[in-house]
Amino acid sequence: MYRFFWIVLVFCLSNSVIGQNLENLLEKELDGFNGHAGLYVLHLESGEEVAIQADTLFPTASIVKVPILVGIMDKIERGELDYHQKLVYRDSIKYGGSGLMQHFKDSTETELSVLMSLMITYSDNTTSLWCQALAGGGARINQLMEELGLENTRVNSRTEGREKDWEKLGWGQTTPREMAQLLIKIRKGEAISSSASERMYRLLSNIYYDEYGLSAIPPYIQTASKQGMVNASRSELVMVNAPKGDYVFYIATKQNEDQRWEDDNEAFVLQRRISAILWEWFEGQ
Repeated sequence: MYRFFWIVLVFCLSNSVIGQNLENLLEKELDGFNGHAGLYVLHLESGEEVAIQADTLFPTASIVKVPILVGIMDKIERGELDYHQKLVYRDSIKYGGSGLMQHFKDSTETELSVLMSLMITYSDNTTSLWCQALAGGGARINQLMEELGLENTRVNSRTEGREKDWEKLGWGQTTPREMAQLLIKIRKGEAISSSASERMYRLLSNIYYDEYGLSAIPPYIQTASKQGMVNASRSELVMVNAPKGDYVFYIATKQNEDQRWEDDNEAFVLQRRISAILWEWFEGQ
């Protein structure tokens, strides 16, 4: 179904981008959105960049799991945790929403690598909160973000002193530019260490939720991504390892009028269209 969608959408867009300005094309898409949308795009080789509300704060929803992943890898790098460290799941840490571990039986033996994989691949909330605690909590993760030069990317939930931020923006907050920069640092081996970045990139390249922006990219092209969605905010972070050069984009939305969870939700459609335009712009010309 989604391969068919990609073929049809790219065919329809193939002539529309010729002779156009990329920023103008993307602005037209965002201008009609019933809510607040922001976008950051960077082609790593050419340096072509588009920034539309790219320094505006948006809720991360589950995309906060990328900073949490950085926090866990920092602990592993320091020798305080081991990637294959054995752990025991308890019902007391169960958290609803997306994910699989909430369905595990109490006292099930698992390991840290499973938590990390479920957190990223299936956006598992239970393992994410467990990983946040293992990483040293929100305060430690936020310190790491600051050390990486990210001034606005923060964990708010269960983080002392950030209660008002949590009330306003939820679990985490970021800007389109900063979250894209974090993924670029991971891609370049600059987050924690080269080996840690490689491990994180492998995890981010194995995503279950491929029906949004990822669906507009050919299935044989590697991508690293994370999606974050709550009723009034749907966002997506994607790095495309394209033949003509890597490019990254972060499409963020908030205050969305369309809060349905159907496939034709306005934010979902926007994510697919932005992704298709970028693929055609960078690869189809």
